[in-house]
Amino acid sequence: MVLCYHFPMRLAPGIRISNFLVGRFCTSVTESSKYWFKVGDTAEVTRQITSEDIRNFANLTGDNNPVHLDENYAKTKKFERCIVHGVLLNGLVSAVIGTKLPGPGTLVVSQDVKFPAPLYVWESVKAKVEVKSVRKGIVHMSAVCIAQESEKVVLSGNVKLYIPKDSLRSSS
Repeated sequence: MVLCYHFPMRLAPGIRISNFLVGRFCTSVTESSKYWFKVGDTAEVTRQITSEDIRNFANLTGDNNPVHLDENYAKTKKFERCIVHGVLLNGLVSAVIGTKLPGPGTLVVSQDVKFPAPLYVWESVKAKVEVKSVRKGIVHMSAVCIAQESEKVVLSGNVKLYIPKDSLRSSS
């Protein structure tokens, strides 16, 4: 945000003002200056997804789609082997947001995510977020998950967050 102050060019007779103050003075003020993070900051987590993780997630959510649990079935759907639930990947993004950047107390308002390639069970994945903008407690971030072995993007998207005032913390 840029704040501009306008000073009058015409002054009352006998009053002088320096050239510095005559005209328009602008200064950049960033909304993010009250937060411990800034636009461009990133955070990430890397994790290997195991078949036990997939079974636990399927049991918890009830998503027992055989493409996640049955290797023979997954192969009939043109996958090399069982694939990780997309929402599990999104959970890794949520973990980064809620524990690292911006951190505890952050609330997800909305998300727009895509899954351009599958992540296979037993692959390691890096979930990374980047701050894109901060204004009045609303933070926009990009999110990406990358399969470490193939270097393929398996999740990409944008996240809109709300940071309650009582959740602000310093960088210490």
